[in-house]
This record gives sequence, structure tokens and C-alpha cells, in this order.
Amino acid sequence: MSIIGIVLGIIAIGLFIWLKKEQQMNFDLHDGDIEAAKYAYNSLMEDFTNYQVESDRKIAELEKQLEIRTKQSSSSIDKIRKDLPSIIRKTIGHIEFARPLDRK
Repeated sequence: MSIIGIVLGIIAIGLFIWLKKEQQMNFDLHDGDIEAAKYAYNSLMEDFTNYQVESDRKIAELEKQLEIRTKQSSSSIDKIRKDLPSIIRKTIGHIEFARPLDRK
């Protein structure tokens, strides 16, 4: 009976050691996965930050271009408004002093 108890005790100790090694191997694998996930999340965060900065730069550049074009358009409209009376006078002058086409 004591031999069976000793054998069962040795088997239990062996199983305990084997399970402990298996558990440590699983912990190491999980730690590797966690480190890989941290690296991936950090890379994703950096890419997203770079994307935001780049998008903000592009938006600022587009706003500048829009403002420049708006100023150009408003200056050309102002120029047309200033020249409009003289253009109207020229057109009306030609109409007033033109000879009628059908001479009745």
C-alpha cells in the first residue's frame, strides 16, 4: 500500500510540475500576444495621429486657396461693377445713334 501511495505521490508531483510548465508556456504566449497587440495599437495610434495632422494641413491649405479665390472673384466683380456704367453708355450710345434697319 505504501508503494502505491509513493507512486501516486510521484505521479501527482510530476503532473504538478508538468502543468506548471504548461501554464508558464501559456503565460509566455499570452505575453507575446499582448506585446504584439500593444505594438499594433501604438502603430495604429501614430498612423491616425499623422492622418489627423495631414488632414488638418490639407484643410488649412484648402481654406487658404478658397479665401484667395474668393478675394479674386470679389475683386473681379468690383472691377466689373466699376466698368459697368461705361459699358452701358457705350452700348446705349450705339443703339441710340444707329440707323434703323427698315426704312419706312
